[in-house]
Amino acid sequence: MLFTVGRSFFDASGTRFVGGDNYAEMFRDPATLKAIRNTTIWVVVAPTLLTGLGLVLAVLVEKIRWATAFKLLLFMPMAVSFLAAGIIFRLAYDEDPDKGVLNAAVVGVHDAFAGTSSYPTARARDGQGLTRAGDGSYGTADGVSPGRTVSLGLVGVRPDDLPKDARPAYTAAGRTSAPDELRGVVYLDFTPGGGGRQGKADKAESGLPGMRVEAVRDGKTAARATTAADGSFRFGDLGSGSYTLRLPASNFAPPYEGVSWLGPALVTPAVIGAYLWIWTGFAMVLIGAGLAALPRDALEAARMDGAGEWQIFRRITVPLLGPVLTVVFVTLVINVMKVFDLVYIIAPGPVQEDATVLATQMWLVSFGGGNNQGLGSALGVLLLLLVIPAMVFNVRRFRGSQR
Repeated sequence: MLFTVGRSFFDASGTRFVGGDNYAEMFRDPATLKAIRNTTIWVVVAPTLLTGLGLVLAVLVEKIRWATAFKLLLFMPMAVSFLAAGIIFRLAYDEDPDKGVLNAAVVGVHDAFAGTSSYPTARARDGQGLTRAGDGSYGTADGVSPGRTVSLGLVGVRPDDLPKDARPAYTAAGRTSAPDELRGVVYLDFTPGGGGRQGKADKAESGLPGMRVEAVRDGKTAARATTAADGSFRFGDLGSGSYTLRLPASNFAPPYEGVSWLGPALVTPAVIGAYLWIWTGFAMVLIGAGLAALPRDALEAARMDGAGEWQIFRRITVPLLGPVLTVVFVTLVINVMKVFDLVYIIAPGPVQEDATVLATQMWLVSFGGGNNQGLGSALGVLLLLLVIPAMVFNVRRFRGSQR
């Protein structure tokens, strides 16, 4: 420790005395300032959430039958190393829904309520009568009138990606329309194995079911339809005149990919979430031990006087648990100031600076490419100065409780 303090007054090479320059640089460097900010967030948020969760769970566990098994289940993550936990959550937070379990759940819930497009890669073939608008929709280049059957061919969809209920569009494309109706078919203008005619629905070409189609006149939507299994659609009782058939952009919207958990905005909350998973059991067990030591006569007397469970919890349980809650909170404050493994493992390289805390910044500056052990030592001294008050507070409380 004394060597680190002395080293903080020398330059990167350790040969030239620079006095307090490293400490001044520490508060000018944007990366270090961000590390101080993130450490402050950790100190305020993580111990508060953990103490609150531990208190709530400790009270609830007393009221269930399998209390021991539940405590064991929540305490088990404490047996997992921070390195292993970091790898687990790095995979869980993966942005690809096929890999990250959190985004798989988020995407599943989103698609259950919001729906999803079946044809995000579909596009119109050039020169086949469909033009793309600025909002991503497609419309017929020329107006169409009731009494016609229109074929709208698209490409860019792999045959293997077609819905299972897709049927050939050839028959639907040959149907005739009544004078007051407008029929059509939206199909995949691609014949497996080659051949076929562009712009015509051949026998081997499949319809695109579930495609939304709109009949637009004078800039207003006059009718809407959804294609059947063979890609067919029908607008009935249309007035005479010319219409534009439009395939809305929602047909081609890219699939919802979930939340960027490890992006610059959410990486710190994501790492804190992993930390909560590990330490919630610790807080619950310690607070539960304090809860078991509470005088039951005070609680029973309050119930006999007509106090509700919430009143007992707020006015009796929490005040009596005050010393235990303080010890848990201060212990967690000391611990989060030293957090390193989770931040270093979970945060990807491009956002490492957005998630950095004092411990990781000290390592990065000293050994992770910065090679400035003078500045790194100054960061170590700062971290020590921040931890000492919490340690002194805990020691004094411990000595006071022994008297």
